[in-house]
Amino acid sequence: MLSPRLQMKVAQKQILTPGLVQMVTILQLNRLELKEMINQEMVDNPVLEESLDGSQEISPEELQPLLEAERNNAEPADREMLEAANIQLESEAQQVVDGSAIPSHEISADSPEITEPSETTTADPFDEIDFGSFFDDYLDPGYKSPASESVEKPSFETFLSQPQTLPDYLRSQLSLCVLDEEIRDAAETIIGNLDEDGYLIASMEEMAEQGEYTREVLDAALKAVQGLDPAGIAARDLRECLLLQIESKNGRGGVAWKIVSDHMRMLEMRQFKELTKLLGRPQEHIDIAVSMIRHLDPRPGMRFSGPGERAIEPDVYFIRDGEDFIIQMNDDELPQLRLNADYRKMLDRDNGATKDVRDYVRDRYTSAIQLIKSIEQRKQTILRVCEAIRRRQGDFLSQGIDLLRPMMIKDVAEEVGVHPSTVSRAVANKYAHTPHGVYELRYFFSEAVQGPSGGETPLLLLKRRVKKMIEDEDKRRPLTDDHITAKLLEEGIEVTRRTVAKYREDLKIPSTHQRRTRD
Repeated sequence: MLSPRLQMKVAQKQILTPGLVQMVTILQLNRLELKEMINQEMVDNPVLEESLDGSQEISPEELQPLLEAERNNAEPADREMLEAANIQLESEAQQVVDGSAIPSHEISADSPEITEPSETTTADPFDEIDFGSFFDDYLDPGYKSPASESVEKPSFETFLSQPQTLPDYLRSQLSLCVLDEEIRDAAETIIGNLDEDGYLIASMEEMAEQGEYTREVLDAALKAVQGLDPAGIAARDLRECLLLQIESKNGRGGVAWKIVSDHMRMLEMRQFKELTKLLGRPQEHIDIAVSMIRHLDPRPGMRFSGPGERAIEPDVYFIRDGEDFIIQMNDDELPQLRLNADYRKMLDRDNGATKDVRDYVRDRYTSAIQLIKSIEQRKQTILRVCEAIRRRQGDFLSQGIDLLRPMMIKDVAEEVGVHPSTVSRAVANKYAHTPHGVYELRYFFSEAVQGPSGGETPLLLLKRRVKKMIEDEDKRRPLTDDHITAKLLEEGIEVTRRTVAKYREDLKIPSTHQRRTRD
């Protein structure tokens, strides 16, 4: 008979402390994201501030005795709580250094010890204020030139334009059309059912049920939307999209219209001779029509729905130094953090601060120290990974992409002494500036292909080789996937026909029949 019971057992498991979670999160941030996170932390944490001259008002080592004094002067119950918190903080710091209890799938056991910022002394901020001049300026009723006044100007982001979406662009045109309210409402429904390429994804029956429109109203609304710019919008398939674009060029009923309307399959198969005989037109007319069709846009809405430009700033520079390369982190405009010394006075009981204030300040200092350590740990990990890249991809850095070598994340992880997931986070969404351009750090990692010569060829270069073979082929007798496989085998690279077909599809290269040109 089953009955509820309470059982106690001892179990050992690995967990991520908040400090380690923060360290892992910061590691996978790129430069722009790290800058935004630091600025937000300075807003949230009052003991953190930017060091404009590279100095630090108070170092973590200087702060430790003050935290220890607060612990010794606390009440017995509070002392036990502070002792436990201090032990946990020291344990986490030691785990970060020696990896004794860090989960292997997060942080390496061989991470270097973080060197804390050196202690420097600064003058009292009140000594830097000229109170006499301040009150003279405040009480002076005389004229002051506009140049001496500080006027807050609007942010530069205020003047940046926002990307225009396809629905917004269509609605702005629709507002200028003279339509009945019911047709206009149906046209709004059609615009709301367009995908990012500009195609109508809902059937007329579904939209009729959705808005309780008649078929005549929907047909009129669809015609109104299809008459908007860009041409080809709101089509239900590729044929209709191309026909709408040809019609917008006054080509209705012409050769291009007939080819797209009735002979799309022959166009895809490049059967131009057969089209000449079937339509009874000269070869020159067919060539002109095919050239026109090639310049049509099969996805007219994509230019409004694309991701747009993305700002990229290199996180690392590979700078040539003679025959070698120097690795330099891009720390420009990245705030350099320091601890504000004024708040440490609040940790002293003699200062009159309440227990809640002292607990808050102690917590803010602990959080700030952990953040500085995590940022330094991120920097050291990225530098060590880039050192491995420099050693393994020296030929690429010196001479270019043709000498890119296979390199696996697990191999670099073993060399650096961290788990592969740590390397994966270190190179995620980060870019390196090289003598040959800016590349994502993941670009350097590619597995090798099989075969006697394939061990030195990464998949990236193999795809480039397949593309070059197809570009140099005889268009009247294009290479089949079997021919490409045989040619690669002659070069010592073992791949299957299905693998070549997959590479060709990844490169968006048509099949042999679609590439063949008939005389």
